[in-house]
Amino acid sequence: MPSLARTLCSVLARTLLALAVVALVAACARSPGGIGAPIPGDSRPHEGVARARGLPIQGIDVARYQGAIDWNQVRRDGMHFVFMKGTEGKDYIDPNFYANWRGAREAGVPRGAYHFMTWCSLASEQARWFEQMVPADPDALPPVLDLEWNNHSSCKTKPSRADALEKIQLMLDAMERHTGKLPIIYTDINFHRDVLEGQYFPNAFWLRSTAAEPHERYRNRAWTFWQWTQTGHVAGIKPMVDRNAFYGSRDDWTVFLLTGCDPRAVAALGPSGRCRSAK
Repeated sequence: MPSLARTLCSVLARTLLALAVVALVAACARSPGGIGAPIPGDSRPHEGVARARGLPIQGIDVARYQGAIDWNQVRRDGMHFVFMKGTEGKDYIDPNFYANWRGAREAGVPRGAYHFMTWCSLASEQARWFEQMVPADPDALPPVLDLEWNNHSSCKTKPSRADALEKIQLMLDAMERHTGKLPIIYTDINFHRDVLEGQYFPNAFWLRSTAAEPHERYRNRAWTFWQWTQTGHVAGIKPMVDRNAFYGSRDDWTVFLLTGCDPRAVAALGPSGRCRSAK
């Protein structure tokens, strides 16, 4: 019997060791750069954006793909803001926009709408559509102009840089007139390189960079918001969702909520009347 007991103990020890090795290998496979926990709330973390998780003001952006959202759970999960798809082109509105617009407000989640710019319709048509469909609520965040090449749509038109900048400015002016707030510019690496790089805008920038910090991809373009993953998980939303971070502290965020401007730009923009509490 003692011999049998020793044999069983030896087998058990080898089994436990094997299970420990399997668990260790699995942890390495899940984690950026080796052993460690994945970034909370991200199913496919990248070590290049690890700093984003430590920024105090976190938020999301949503569209119809996220389905029905429990906004109270989103707020309780620590999300401080949401940008939601409103309009696209000259005749499309996200089918979940109004439900999201109302739901986020009722739950106390600051929200703003974005317009996805297309290059196969006139900027004036898109401006009229945005004005017709997106409420100019005084408590909303500034609107967002989403600037990308339309690679995943039937529109394959690529205007010249000069033409694109003219359309962009028309749209920005129209959105500002409609809402009374200086719009935010959202963009990705390719569009920024082709059209926006080196161009001055007074607008805050929201930059997509899911594998590195924004300054590494956008030639030190100052940013206010950073979209750091598209594989996020947030309570109240079943599918994966884009997660974003605000650049600054909680005090900076309060200034942004009060003025609609990046706190670093309030001194320059306030006298022109573009920052609400600084007028």
